[in-house]
Amino acid sequence: MKKFFIFTLIILIGSIGTYWFLLREPEAVFPRPKGYFRIDLPKHEYRDFSPLAPFNLPVSAFAKVELLDKVQKADSCRFNIFYPRLKARVHCTFLAVRNNIDQLVADAYTFASKHEMKASAIDRTLIEDPSRKVFGIRYRIEGDAASPLQIFLTDSTSRFLRCALYFETAPNPDSIAPVFQYIERDLQYLTDKITWR
Repeated sequence: MKKFFIFTLIILIGSIGTYWFLLREPEAVFPRPKGYFRIDLPKHEYRDFSPLAPFNLPVSAFAKVELLDKVQKADSCRFNIFYPRLKARVHCTFLAVRNNIDQLVADAYTFASKHEMKASAIDRTLIEDPSRKVFGIRYRIEGDAASPLQIFLTDSTSRFLRCALYFETAPNPDSIAPVFQYIERDLQYLTDKITWR
């Protein structure tokens, strides 16, 4: 009898709970927004990079320089500025100008415009510093482009440097925004401090 009473009580409580659940007002359900991992970025500190090629530039102390040529040359140099924790690389190519400045500038424009199909906008900023003989253009490419930032710098007579930022992740502007701004500041500092030798 005692077992029957306990069993009936459990059934009764279960039925009342089910009945209450079915009759209550349903709550609105909202999807959670996408979340991204918090990225702790270090302070901006720089060290000099002086290859055999005739230029000096500041590189983030947080990044590694990867030389891509087995033998360094004075008239050409290819290297990456690699940010291991941020999964980003700035591909850099230095070339000596040999009466081909128009072609080098056209190539830089072509490389930037290849991202136009995925870009929502391309902001071009002219770089002019006659006192240091530094001229060029910065391309800030907005949207889902593979390379959101590209620059070229030249003295217009004998030296030409092109840099393009790439991430090793999908180009989602929301998730890479803090990292992009961090590296963009580094590249602005590079632009402001590069010197030709």
